[in-house]
Amino acid sequence: MAVKIRLRRMGAKKNPFYRIVVADSRFPRDGRFIEEIGTYDPTKDPVEFKIDAEKVKQWISTGAQPTDTVKALLKKNEII
Repeated sequence: MAVKIRLRRMGAKKNPFYRIVVADSRFPRDGRFIEEIGTYDPTKDPVEFKIDAEKVKQWISTGAQPTDTVKALLKKNEII
C-alpha cells in the first residue's frame, strides 16, 4: 500500500480550497483518505497554510511520500 500526503480539492468553481490529507495512492484525488492533517487556501492574500507539523513528520517517518506540490509547500514553510 503506497501512502501519499496530497491535496484534496474543495471549494467552488474557480475558487479552490485544499485540504492536506494522507491517502492511499490508489484512491481518487477527492475520494477516500486516511487522515486530514492541514489546509491550504491559495485565494487569500497572504496565502493561508495551516498544518500539523508533528503529524507530517510522523507520517513521513512511517513511509508516506508527499506529492511534489505538498513537498514544495512544506519546504516553503520550513516543516521539512
